[in-house]
Amino acid sequence: MTPLMRKTWRDDRRALIGWTVGIAAFTLVYTSFYPQLRNAAKLKQDAMPQGMLDFLGVSDMTVGAGYLEATVFGLIGPLLLITCGTMLAARIIARPEEDGGMELLLANPLSRRAFAGQRLAAAGLAVTVIAAIPWLLLVFIVPAAGLGVPQGNLAAAGVGMIALAWLFTAVAFLVGAATGRRGQVLAVTGVLAVGTYMARALSGMIESIAWLKWASPFHYFLGGDPLRTGWHGGYLAVLVLPAIACALAGIAAFDRRDVGV
Repeated sequence: MTPLMRKTWRDDRRALIGWTVGIAAFTLVYTSFYPQLRNAAKLKQDAMPQGMLDFLGVSDMTVGAGYLEATVFGLIGPLLLITCGTMLAARIIARPEEDGGMELLLANPLSRRAFAGQRLAAAGLAVTVIAAIPWLLLVFIVPAAGLGVPQGNLAAAGVGMIALAWLFTAVAFLVGAATGRRGQVLAVTGVLAVGTYMARALSGMIESIAWLKWASPFHYFLGGDPLRTGWHGGYLAVLVLPAIACALAGIAAFDRRDVGV
């Protein structure tokens, strides 16, 4: 753990604590009371049009895997983690550059590549820990609440959500490293997240555009139904490898361009 990484965590400590508490609270609220909410979930599912269920990727909320897919892993959980990763990635380069603090940070005896890499590593480790919180809590909640999901399948879904968060964090880092503008980081990553989610959702409803699911990271996260079928290494690789490519491209872009100090 380098001094620059520790400084990054220290500067972002309020955001890290807030996201940690928020993600933990979200997971506990949605899952701890599953036995009491199971009947309400069935009523809600029966009241929703089938088209809406297909759009949200909801199968059967009355069983544990379907309930977790509709709540923690389906839309809200990934959306929160993507937002978290995007906000933290915007702090790596774009925020200090816009705020005029980049000169002080670059005064460290490091190359630009090392600077960007260490800042990204700090954000990446933070995102990993925060994205792992739902999985770690569910390890204990699932058996206690009678959700009936095997621990191996739960691990597959948890790792998949971490990989999804990595991918969008890396994309946000690439945009920030290439432009130095927070607005562009938030806009590009937000549009990409919404667009790819819509692509997966609509591909399951309209047969003529079913091919769009292959362009969506959300398909590689949940398309293999990890909560029921377990691990899919190929799908995970499709999430991890582009994340690595975006991270390396971001470091190279920051190294080459003129930086506002």
